[in-house]
Amino acid sequence: MEPHVNAKQLFNHATTLKLHTGNLVNRSRLKKKCPSSTSEELQDCIQGTLSEWFAAMPSSLDSELPSVLDCTIPENTEAITPEEREELKVSVKLFLTESDHSSIRSAVDMACLSLGVSQLDSVIIAPPPLPEGEAQTLTHLQPLWKELESLVQSQKIAAIGTSDLDKTLLEQLYNWAQVKPSSNQVNLASCCVMPPDLTAFAKEFDIQLLTHNDPKELISAAGFQEAVQGSSKDLQVANWRLEWVLRYSIIVKSRGIIKAKGYIVHAKKSNDH
Repeated sequence: MEPHVNAKQLFNHATTLKLHTGNLVNRSRLKKKCPSSTSEELQDCIQGTLSEWFAAMPSSLDSELPSVLDCTIPENTEAITPEEREELKVSVKLFLTESDHSSIRSAVDMACLSLGVSQLDSVIIAPPPLPEGEAQTLTHLQPLWKELESLVQSQKIAAIGTSDLDKTLLEQLYNWAQVKPSSNQVNLASCCVMPPDLTAFAKEFDIQLLTHNDPKELISAAGFQEAVQGSSKDLQVANWRLEWVLRYSIIVKSRGIIKAKGYIVHAKKSNDH
């Protein structure tokens, strides 16, 4: 049977998609060598990984079709060995598209499993985008932060950080939290210079200020569906929705170079056909 027919059958039957792009430091297998944005890179990675996975599929499928599609290309993925773990720093940014805080734990577990580690060195949380005109508040952040704190307490994460908080919100979170934020990412597209009140607060409470250029919405629902559709013919994607995207980088501490980076993506099919 042709690969696209198998792909269609699998995709129609499955209810969950787990996708790991593998190491992107060697970008030769991706169409766009220099993507213009994180969103374009992610879309390209989803499409490329799925295409490769479908192409490598055996020509005959088992009669029992899986409900979970685990799209990983083994040769593109290297687990970290215990011998090298001390030399490496594993940093993660988790982009949630839904406010279900339980997905934080499954994302962290999946990252540890995929990378062969028992603990992530740092996790920065990017909360789900809010409706136009609505501002982020401590109430939005608290359930997410509690979940991160429990992962620190169970030693799955060493340090936790935030993204795009102004001084007021960072201070509110800091005062409320049991495990304090160790870092806050600031998008320099929205402010070319770090706000002085944020800089002063971060310095006083030893919070590292980092910069990023990720868009507010890492990938739109339409962008995700387009990437999946582009990977094989005739896929029904309308009722698939992205739950979260985790981006990781593995850095050699002594040399400051990136050994590996990639994305892990989780999507679900909703029942309303």
